[in-house]
Amino acid sequence: MLRRRLSVLSTSIIRSSIRDKPILSYPLIQFPSIHSPQSANSNATFKCNGLVDFHGFRAYSLLSLNDLRDKVPRKQKTRKGRGIGSGKGKTAGRGHKGQKARGSGKPRLGFEGGQTPLRRRLPKRGFKNPFSLTFQPVGLGKIARLINAGKIDSSDLITMKTLKDAGAIGKQIEDGVRLMGRGAEHIKWPIHLEVSRVTVRAKEAVEAAGGSVRRVYYNKLGLRALLKPEWFEKKGRLLPKPARPPPKQSDKVDSIGRLPAPTKPIPFSVSIQEKEGSSVSRSISQ
Repeated sequence: MLRRRLSVLSTSIIRSSIRDKPILSYPLIQFPSIHSPQSANSNATFKCNGLVDFHGFRAYSLLSLNDLRDKVPRKQKTRKGRGIGSGKGKTAGRGHKGQKARGSGKPRLGFEGGQTPLRRRLPKRGFKNPFSLTFQPVGLGKIARLINAGKIDSSDLITMKTLKDAGAIGKQIEDGVRLMGRGAEHIKWPIHLEVSRVTVRAKEAVEAAGGSVRRVYYNKLGLRALLKPEWFEKKGRLLPKPARPPPKQSDKVDSIGRLPAPTKPIPFSVSIQEKEGSSVSRSISQ
């Protein structure tokens, strides 16, 4: 803490200030020349003209160099193992011996002293399917509103990239897009779509208006190439070839996804003829 000291101005400053302008308007009181009784060697004298002369006194202020210190927190960190006087010396608050007194004495998470832990006492419930797929839903009503707003051209093929650029779906698309039948009554003109999955109601509504919906397959890499082709250009890579669907998903898709993003739909008659031709060729080869 700062020690309060009397601040005394130097003699020259006092003299100059008094000579230039008197501090008080009252007349100065005349004192005889008296020496200070405190010390015989003191140079402070009272002169006859009423001015006080200070010689040999040090000028002090409220702040001195020996009072300067760093910004110290009120509660400092406990320093363990630094002597008995600190209260945390020798064993450093760990006590004598035992598992918790060792360097690596903290037991692992879930350890209950050797007995069967809780995670093993509780039974297992359910399972996590490693082959599950997550599709982002989008309704026909939202697509109709975007078409009326001019963000989607109904004359072109509407792909998952078109829906993403128009803001119909979010940016995080895990395994594809599922077309839902919400707002199917707003579809009154033919539209052509390519999505991963489609509900029965949505497909009937689109076909009733004269349009078509095709279920296409994209793997993780193909879906990235469809939605973000600029990423491959930035990395200096070529677009990957479309992947074939696994056997378990072959009956849930109509065709393989095309890269880059297509602009014209494929008629279903061509795909059916191709499938029939491939089945005939297989039977002949067998």
